Amino acid sequence: MTNRKREDIEKLLHDKVEAGEHISPILPDGIKNYLIDIDGTICDDIPNEEPERMLTAEVYPDALEMLNKWYNDGHIICFFTSRTETHREYTEIWLKKHGFKYHSLLMGKPRGGNYHWVDNHLVKATQYKGKFTDLVDKKITIQVFKD
Repeated sequence: MTNRKREDIEKLLHDKVEAGEHISPILPDGIKNYLIDIDGTICDDIPNEEPERMLTAEVYPDALEMLNKWYNDGHIICFFTSRTETHREYTEIWLKKHGFKYHSLLMGKPRGGNYHWVDNHLVKATQYKGKFTDLVDKKITIQVFKD
């Protein structure tokens, strides 16, 4: 895959019209849309109640290298954080300072974990357990709706 510019990604995600009606976009085969948490996943776990620490959070080993690799491979990188809109400026400054490449930043993810995402698109989840690496296939049991 090649390095995709922000404009190329935007084109992939918008303006899909079929039979005169707008439709939801579907990414090309091999392109992943990564939603990545920040606190406790790519850096120190900084609670919203201590925003002054957000600018000094330490990057976790391998996070910067792997996420930028995925970005350079043409995947979409979206940080999805429980930080609030009032923390956006600090967060963008910190991401830029450390050299993270990304396409978007979504604030206001619900706090507390134990997420169960329901969507009409395929969703895969990977729990961060201390190290970023290339992803591997693994068979596991998951909860799904009855057929």
